[in-house]
This record gives sequence, C-alpha cells and structure tokens, in this order.
Amino acid sequence: MKKFVKYFILTLLVSTFILAGCSKSDDDDDPTPTGPSTYEVLKDYLVSNNMDVDVVVSGWITTAADVNAKGTDEYHIIDIRGQADFDAGHIEGAVNASLGTILDAAQNATKPILVVCYTGQTAGHAVAALRLSGYSDAKVLMWGMSGWRKDLANPWKNNIGDDAVGSPNWIAPPGSITPSAEFSAPTIESSFTEGADILAERVDALLANGFNSIGNEDVLTNPGNYFINNYWAVTDVEHYGHIAGAYRINPFKLADDSDKYLDPSKTVVTYCWTGQTSSMLTAYLYVIGFEAKSLLFGANGMIYSNLESHKYMEPETDYPVVPTK
Repeated sequence: MKKFVKYFILTLLVSTFILAGCSKSDDDDDPTPTGPSTYEVLKDYLVSNNMDVDVVVSGWITTAADVNAKGTDEYHIIDIRGQADFDAGHIEGAVNASLGTILDAAQNATKPILVVCYTGQTAGHAVAALRLSGYSDAKVLMWGMSGWRKDLANPWKNNIGDDAVGSPNWIAPPGSITPSAEFSAPTIESSFTEGADILAERVDALLANGFNSIGNEDVLTNPGNYFINNYWAVTDVEHYGHIAGAYRINPFKLADDSDKYLDPSKTVVTYCWTGQTSSMLTAYLYVIGFEAKSLLFGANGMIYSNLESHKYMEPETDYPVVPTK
C-alpha cells in the first residue's frame, strides 16, 4: 500500500509539471512569427529595383514631330489599334498587337519600343506594363495616331469638350482640395512570395483586365462614389478649379509612402490634362493592388475652352502611313 501511494504521488507530480509546461501563457509568449504582406513585398521590390512611380512615369512620352525627325526606323513600333484601322494605314515598320499581347510583341525588340494607339491613352497602360517588365525605355506616341495625321484625328476631335463647365460638381477656382488622410494598404492575393514573381503576376493581371478607364459623365454626376485624385500642381488647381471632393496626391512615390494617402476601399480615379499621364499612373496603381481607373481625355474633355495649355490640337503636318499590302 505504501508503495502504491508513493507511485501515485510521483505520477501526479509529473502530470502537473507537464501541464504547467503547456500552459496558455507560455504559448502566448511564443506566437507564430508573421512576415511582410504580399503588398509590402511588392512595394519594397519596386522601390529597391528602381521601379518606383517617379521612375516609371518619367520620360515616357514623345511627340510625332520628334519621332518623324529622328526617323521611325529608330524605334520598334507596336501599334495596338484594331486590325482594320492598322491595315488601312500605319507607321511604316509598325507591327500590330493588342494591349493584352504587348509583352509578346515586345520580345523581338532590338530598339527602343514606341507604342501607338488612337489617342495615347491605352498606350499608357501598355508602356507602364513594358517598363515594369524590363523595357525601361518604352514610350508612348503623344496623342496616338490622332497626333500623326489630320485624317486620323477624330478619336480626339470627337471627345474634347466642356462637360464640367457649369456642373455643380466642378469647384470653381481657387478650389478647395480635400485634405489628405491616411488609409490602410490594399490587399494583394498571390501564390507567390518573391517580389519579381508577384510583379510579373500583377502585370499579367493588368493586361488581361484591359484598359481601366471611366468617362467624365459618371464621375461628374457622382463624385462621392470615387476616390478622385487631381494629378495637377497646386497652381493649376487654383487657376482652373477641380472636381468636387478631389484629393491631390502629387507627387506620388512609394519610397515616400504616398500610397498611404489612397483609399483602397474605393475606385481610385486619376485625372490629368489629357488622360495620358493618368493612364500610366492608373496602370501602376492597378499593379500594386488598387482598383483604379483613368478619367478619359482628362481636362480636355471637361474644360477644353478654358484651357490655356495642354490642349489637343489637330496636327499641322500629315506624317506618312502605309497600308497593309
């Protein structure tokens, strides 16, 4: 009996020791470690590999006059207009592709890439994708083929206008830009953990999604439905006014954490003068996880008569095109 009691007490002590070693307080002292989010990995990769916004959206556009003077044979020209329009007349040496196939079309490039579209806006998405994929000298043809020849100018001529003039949702100068606020980062779903792989996946998603754009009528009618970013300088806002409720996040750099001032819970609508710069920025924002859209034709579609610069004008010179044989 004494021996049994002795073994019982010993077993009880051992059990108490084991249970104490597995207590909840000890588990709490050693939580499962967590790493950076997919968004943070991508952001750090872009900054450390010289692909921040200010690098990608810099020196990305060239004029028809400059291309003609330099010589079209100095570029690998990719025309992303529809096949019928390309066949009817395109810049000599150009190859036809689409926004979705732009990376395939770029694979054989041995010269700087020039992307051509109807107005210079869709090409902005293409060039952002190219620059984020290693083609750092890719450029947009300013105004697209509407800047190359008068007889191809209708896509721009038919869309300049004064839709915001007299609108209750256009704030008269000097304006009252909404003060910046801080928001949480967007969430990126990915099966990858390395920055390069995440970036490639996001660029593919951008190209598969197509041109992220929105008309000014939707935004001017219901500006509160969007996070609107006026991508102008302060002096321009004070001179022309702006869309009601607009913020002004410019300059924008990931290295400066400018991204924290964009609301990922809303569609981010960026507008500029012509819709060309905003297309570049919108593409970049989509890649880093924001629901983003570029305001088509920018201020040229909203306050064209009031603009003193940055206005679309019909080309004075018709540069040559060749039909598909």
